Amino acid sequence: MADNDKEQRIVEARMKLRERYKARPAAQPMGAGSPNRHGMPKLPPGQTVTQGWPVLDLGRQPNVELSKWELIVDGAVEEPRRFTWQEFRALPQIKDTSDFHCVTTWSKMDVEWEGVQLATVLALARPKPEATHVITHAYDGYSTNLALEEALKDDVLLVHTAEGKPLPREHGGPVRIITPQLYAWKGAKWIHRIEVLTRDRLGYWELRGYSNSADPWRDDRYS
Repeated sequence: MADNDKEQRIVEARMKLRERYKARPAAQPMGAGSPNRHGMPKLPPGQTVTQGWPVLDLGRQPNVELSKWELIVDGAVEEPRRFTWQEFRALPQIKDTSDFHCVTTWSKMDVEWEGVQLATVLALARPKPEATHVITHAYDGYSTNLALEEALKDDVLLVHTAEGKPLPREHGGPVRIITPQLYAWKGAKWIHRIEVLTRDRLGYWELRGYSNSADPWRDDRYS
């Protein structure tokens, strides 16, 4: 019962945080000719389906032992959090199937994931009322930014499992973020820290000319 009570409190905190931001996506204009998400084609424009899973990174693949892995959530929050691997796995876990769209024009479809909703760890840290964005930091030095209304979507996950197997190191294991409704560079591999911000701050590729919004259905690749 104690575990059930704990999970219920986490769910309630997550829903309360989402309530604060749920009106924002509706206010965001969509691309020309793009209907709402439910009416969009499965494959974004300019993309080609791959059966493989190409590996792209900054040239370094950190080997993070589970005993040393940690996830930090800090910045503009009421309660900074630090999760060990055991604490992270004790959070509510979900399974979801979604697509993975790379800006280099390939898409991997219907991937089975397991992990923790990003909204869960954010809710536990309790972002301050003035919070607007997050920037995620990886063990390899990579960073990327998300508006909170994007970060809180149901399918944005901290994944540790893909296709029923532990997430491989080359794809960001032990834990990476996935952002199915945005290009995949918006989901950092080898995630280490989630910093909550009161204004937007560009990440690694955004500073180098990639789109800040990264919407695949707008073909929104570069700024």
